[in-house]
Amino acid sequence: QVQLVESGGGLVQAGGSLRLSCAASGRTFTTYAMGWFRQAPGKEREFVATISWSGSTYYRDSVKGRFTISRDNAKNTVYLQMNSLKPEDTAVYYCAASKLATRTSGLYDYWGQGTQVTVSS
Repeated sequence: QVQLVESGGGLVQAGGSLRLSCAASGRTFTTYAMGWFRQAPGKEREFVATISWSGSTYYRDSVKGRFTISRDNAKNTVYLQMNSLKPEDTAVYYCAASKLATRTSGLYDYWGQGTQVTVSS
């Protein structure tokens, strides 16, 4: 069992930055790939980024060059550094754990409760 708790969301102006954190419980954190997803009002949840247990990373095209996913296995924590934020990045952001570094939300076994990110224009 893995429990995930996100933090770091908030309100920021367009062009600003935020860093999201996701703290994981359990001693098996290093065996999981970790992903970030987001869901805007009235839209489906979408993939943002994922990082494998070994550190390989994958991003959706619209955040490449602006967002960086990283993990600190000693702290059981995964991060999402978000720079050059745009109003269209506004959403609830969720972290999730999977045995595979995948874009497919259905393959993630554990989810956090989400943290709101609002980007004003």
